[in-house]
Amino acid sequence: MQIKAIEIRDRNTAIPAVAIRMTAENEAQRYLMARVGFRGDGVILMRLTDQEAHSDPYSWRGDTRTMPSAHVWLEEHFDQVAEGDVVDVEFIRGETASPKTSERYDEPVDRRSP
Repeated sequence: MQIKAIEIRDRNTAIPAVAIRMTAENEAQRYLMARVGFRGDGVILMRLTDQEAHSDPYSWRGDTRTMPSAHVWLEEHFDQVAEGDVVDVEFIRGETASPKTSERYDEPVDRRSP
């Protein structure tokens, strides 16, 4: 498994998330993933705000834009994403000319808090 912490951006939105590529790296992982139906390189995407997670991009409750769009894009471009990267839905959909930067540069969080 490969895990990357990312930031998903859209109109007036910044969502901390974790993307997990479900590629078995050893026999134990292969066995456990096969038990629940993972056979390839699927991606599980989890919002850190509420820990909602899905392996199907179209299973996001009440969200027909941001999370599904980011999820589909991640399935196709996982290797191009670095730890901490921004996945900008408006840019992916061709609605803006350039991708957004991370909110961490504009609104840093106090690193001492848990």
